[in-house]
Amino acid sequence: MEFQEHLATRIKVVNEFLAGYMERDGIAESETLREAMKHALFSGGKRFRPILAIASAEVFSVPMERVMPTACALELIHTYSLIHDDLPSLDDDDFRRGKPTAHRVFGEGMAVLAGDALLTAAFGLIAENGRVPGVTERQVLDVVADVARACGAAGMVGGQAIDIASTGTELDQNGIEMMDRLKTGALIAVSARVGAILGGASKSDIESITDYGQCLGIAFQIGDDVLDAVGDESKMGKRVRKDAEKQKNSMVRVLGVDGARERARYYIGEAKRAVNKFGERANAVVKLADLVLNRES
Repeated sequence: MEFQEHLATRIKVVNEFLAGYMERDGIAESETLREAMKHALFSGGKRFRPILAIASAEVFSVPMERVMPTACALELIHTYSLIHDDLPSLDDDDFRRGKPTAHRVFGEGMAVLAGDALLTAAFGLIAENGRVPGVTERQVLDVVADVARACGAAGMVGGQAIDIASTGTELDQNGIEMMDRLKTGALIAVSARVGAILGGASKSDIESITDYGQCLGIAFQIGDDVLDAVGDESKMGKRVRKDAEKQKNSMVRVLGVDGARERARYYIGEAKRAVNKFGERANAVVKLADLVLNRES
């Protein structure tokens, strides 16, 4: 099966799981809140983080069903972060993937609550992974701790705080890479890591997968910065050229577009090297790295 077909199959399963989850009784007492959550969750995302978790688990010959609740929890967390990023107090975006953002449709207050609800629901889903045959209590505890760290003040939220605090000033390349490692890289790295944990990998193999994810995450953010600078707005589905307008720090600012692309290629190369030890078992994660390097949206 060609990799694109392989990818489409997994995206379909992830979407089916998420759709079923959002229709469960008790997800939200307020139907407006549920609709706001769904609006953001089903706006056309590529499901990169859950696909990464699944691919990581498959390196260790574990079927996607073993990791599906946690994989989908990562998409809930990612979606929450986008809802909050789009708010007027942060990036102030009216469109996401070509559709009106949650706060434009439901108002700022309901959008904030939708993000909050998705974040808390994610940890419920991770806990549910403990009911899947073959998954141990220790594995779930490790995943909860790692995901909490990755999406909190020591990870994604911390990186966003650096982004806000440094706007209008100039970080050097090392400062920008640290910011990128946190605000985007942390959630991508943990997506790879949890697949290995739930796949029963050894400590050494978990660290190799984590190294891969960290490099992949930095490359992903650099790619975002390049697309903001030179991307096609019709393909992006949102406003571009914002970073320069708002004097935001990015690798493009310090290295230029070509230099930033070269830096992304370096990190993709490092990501691939981290999983060389797994041979053909790592084919899917290697091809995901190539997708990050060559994406147009």
